Amino acid sequence: MAFWDQLKSKAQELNGQLQTKTSQFKNKEFANGSMAMCALIAAADGTIDPAERQKTASLIAGNEALRVFEPDELRQKFDWYCDKLQGDFDFGKVEATATIGKLKSKPDQARAVIQIGIIIGGADGHFDDHEKAAVRNACFAVGIDPAEFEL
Repeated sequence: MAFWDQLKSKAQELNGQLQTKTSQFKNKEFANGSMAMCALIAAADGTIDPAERQKTASLIAGNEALRVFEPDELRQKFDWYCDKLQGDFDFGKVEATATIGKLKSKPDQARAVIQIGIIIGGADGHFDDHEKAAVRNACFAVGIDPAEFEL
């Protein structure tokens, strides 16, 4: 239970930091990177079942840090990345990771996308190894040491 409490506390802390920062990040690249990250988390185990997709979409809609964006636009972007991952997982993963990688020259935005991945991944109380690997890969794509996020 201590791990869950620690994860929950860390997620709340990250969410608070994100709320402060994301109003500065209201741009297409950040929105795309965030939704690519969310889709990678939803598909982290190699598949996206409809319930998992819906649950992740609900988490996105309820995330305070992402409220600076139009919910319908986020949903369309999330669905687009999910469809890519479902159509061809490996190619979809490369495309989503490349989208996140476009934030490499914007380290604050890149860190915020990584934080969103951690929050979404841990929202169900279980940040599993597949989800951690997806976030680690995103860290590598933007040139951030995963150890910074204890991954």
